[in-house]
Amino acid sequence: MDLTEKTKTEKYLYKGKIINLRLDEIELPNGEPATREVVEHPGGVCIAALTNDNHLLFVNQYRYPYKKELLEVPAGKLSPGEDPLECAKRELLEETGAAAEEFRFIGQLYPSPGYCDEIIHMYFAKVNTEGDPQPDNDEFLEVIKIPLEKAVDMVLSGTLADAKTQAAVLKVFTLKNRGQL
Repeated sequence: MDLTEKTKTEKYLYKGKIINLRLDEIELPNGEPATREVVEHPGGVCIAALTNDNHLLFVNQYRYPYKKELLEVPAGKLSPGEDPLECAKRELLEETGAAAEEFRFIGQLYPSPGYCDEIIHMYFAKVNTEGDPQPDNDEFLEVIKIPLEKAVDMVLSGTLADAKTQAAVLKVFTLKNRGQL
């Protein structure tokens, strides 16, 4: 069965610094017309950074859409044409002050595929040095270290609500327990 939806027209409703909003007219697999609202996003990275004492590095920051602070793994938006690994190295240093001796790609995450084309490139990093964060001028955050097993418990209890953080924590825990990290 072919499930492909065919794009007939694309109309931009908004173009911003981070996202664009598009309204597409499409044809469904059964030939019927429909519309799709699409948020275009340049994509990003997240880093599950593990220290030598088996702690993950997190950043606590205020997230305006939710009107509260969220605890997340370090992450950031890709610049046009930027290599995801280079972005991951930059974001880890900026947000946490840490540098890693080893980076390993652990997959991609589609956070909201029903309406957004964002792809988050996920990395594991083995931290070898820790320092002071170097956040952007409009970035206010607090670095927090949490033991890996406690972070898993926080995912399972719902304390860590961010999707990329949940996926990264559980992936690293699983890969480590399987001897693959």
